[in-house]
Amino acid sequence: MTPVRFFNTAGPVRADRHYRIPPLSRFDLEEVLTLVRQEKYFVLHAPRQTGKTTALLALRDLLNEGAAGDLRCVYANLEEAQAAREDLELAAQTILSQIASEESGDRIFRDLWKDALSDAGPGRAVGEALTRWSRAAPQPLVLLLDEVDALVGDTLLSLLRQLRVGYTRRPDAFPQSIVLCGLRDVRDYRTHLDSGKEVVAGGSPFNIKAESLRLGDFTETEIRALLGQHTEETGQEFLPEAVETVCEQTRGQPWLVNALAYEVCFRKKAGRDRSRAITADDLLDAREALILRRDTHLDQLGDKLREDRVRRVIEPMLSGDDGRASKHDYEYVRDLGLVAADDPTRIANPIYQEVIPRELTWLLQQSLDLDTKWYVDAEGGLDVPKLLTGFQEFFREHSEHWLGRFDYQEAGVQLLLQLYCQRVVNGGGKVYREYGLGRRRADLLLSWPQGDSWSRFVVECKVLRRSRKATERRGLEQTAAYMDLCGAEAGHLVIFDRSEERSWEEKIYRKETEAAGRPITIWGA
Repeated sequence: MTPVRFFNTAGPVRADRHYRIPPLSRFDLEEVLTLVRQEKYFVLHAPRQTGKTTALLALRDLLNEGAAGDLRCVYANLEEAQAAREDLELAAQTILSQIASEESGDRIFRDLWKDALSDAGPGRAVGEALTRWSRAAPQPLVLLLDEVDALVGDTLLSLLRQLRVGYTRRPDAFPQSIVLCGLRDVRDYRTHLDSGKEVVAGGSPFNIKAESLRLGDFTETEIRALLGQHTEETGQEFLPEAVETVCEQTRGQPWLVNALAYEVCFRKKAGRDRSRAITADDLLDAREALILRRDTHLDQLGDKLREDRVRRVIEPMLSGDDGRASKHDYEYVRDLGLVAADDPTRIANPIYQEVIPRELTWLLQQSLDLDTKWYVDAEGGLDVPKLLTGFQEFFREHSEHWLGRFDYQEAGVQLLLQLYCQRVVNGGGKVYREYGLGRRRADLLLSWPQGDSWSRFVVECKVLRRSRKATERRGLEQTAAYMDLCGAEAGHLVIFDRSEERSWEEKIYRKETEAAGRPITIWGA
């Protein structure tokens, strides 16, 4: 029986088992082959689970088939060597044994690497083994090293410097071309001298890099092609609005595209009925399931958010400040895939927009009573004034305690409001978030089922920075504009006064007004 293909969310893609985009189409193949022919050493990097390993394996096979001349190409994943930490001998042994295990054909490397390790010692073993291998091999060598940036400290520094020393001996006595692959560009590899005392930027010991290539996200055309493979093989259609939802929610992030499609077509019982077309609502339900389940890919975002370089970029986006991050910080966070690759600086996709504030408020989420009945009116509609009145009371009572516990304290008030409004989701509604660097506000769109349609309410958050009058005026303009964009029936502007001089009686207020002919309620907090 022919195996059923499916959307892959773990490990390299297999053509016989998975729907896939041809991996060699994911980058400029002509450029890569030119770099190999020119005996260049270069970097291929991309965020986690975007198809790097699949692309490298396909490149290995292509080179071994003779596409770039008479070459021998070997792929090796160095992730296991991460456990060696600062143990150079263990790291060298792990790296060399991994390369040997991936070698095919006459197995020259397998027979020489142990002698190279004993003769040269751990600090020179990799370079010595590659030199002996290159001299003995009948063809020039190309080496693809995956997960290089998993190495840390002196083990990474040692490897990079051995490759740099051997570079001048290529191609007769060292690999003709070496590709370093990982999450980061080599400039962001972090190495340390003397057990962590002196930091050395990765680009310094590997200044022979010719190019740094980035594996991009799926294009809209590629997303449609991937989903179309499922339709072709099963007959199950993705409605046009469903395809648009996948494109919009993921912005082409490969793991998210595959995870959403797998969730809706293979995990959900209704989606396994191939006679039933996939709708946009199906995809939005699948999106929420992914977020709640915190699959590994999404859970790893939490780990990255704790890094200082990431916090310096993301925190101002949540708080509405201009930010104090450096160009290097922005490049690093873009390389991780957390923010979009182009300007203006913004979160990479709506799913990450939702995951980030939830991750940052996870502890508080476990402490809140999330009863959802009290803010629903007698007709089953969403009583937003009641919800925000409850927030004012909650903020007055608990903000001092909780704001000090956030890692992202400058964005604490925005995170608290977003968390409180998250109750809407638990009651069957939806929350959509918009935030970006320099916006000076955070936008929430609350969507609530009302009969056969959905009611929409804008909740906009601003921090009082100048006069209250000026902040209200600017906030009303922004709220009305966002209401017009979203087709919302009512708008709410929440203004946080962080001044210690004013009392809670002065800060807490409610005012009904309008802007551009639209009803808006201002809430002080």
